[in-house]
Amino acid sequence: MAREHSNRGRRQRDETPEFADRLVAINRVSKTVKGGKRFGFAALVVVGDQKGRVGFGKGKAKEVPEAIRKATEQAKRQMIRVALREGRTLHHDIEGRHGAGKVVMRTAPQGTGIIAGGPMRAVFEMLGVQDVVAKSIGSQNPYNMIRATIDGLKKESSPRTVAQRRGKKVADILKKPEAEAAPATEAAEA
Repeated sequence: MAREHSNRGRRQRDETPEFADRLVAINRVSKTVKGGKRFGFAALVVVGDQKGRVGFGKGKAKEVPEAIRKATEQAKRQMIRVALREGRTLHHDIEGRHGAGKVVMRTAPQGTGIIAGGPMRAVFEMLGVQDVVAKSIGSQNPYNMIRATIDGLKKESSPRTVAQRRGKKVADILKKPEAEAAPATEAAEA
């Protein structure tokens, strides 16, 4: 009886709409058999909480809804956390690669919006990024584009993590070298 109760609680947690999901691609595949052709479907889904967590998954099944469900479950299992600057953009410019897919992601000022195509846009929307400029170079395969985007997002480091790694304060990391810039401008004026 206790086990039944715990499963019910887990099921209710799974059904809470804390994660948004976006269907990126559906592919119909066929297998030729003795009696004709058997059709199946492959789905690619991106899931995120729009607050800095995102994941992707792929699922295959005989029917579309089942393929989407499998993909969504896989995406929820392999989510990553990405630190966002001011909750709206990336901390620094990033490049991501996977196979022949290469993507470039750049920070953007407020009001820019998401300038990215297709599968990359889905990742940024589910991540909660509001301002970013991104370009896909190379493979246009949605699977490789999403993997390259996730690869780049994993490489991003926030000032807090850099400060911890270097044993400094966050203010030291963010501080602009004004002392070095001042003599350079005086020399240019002379």
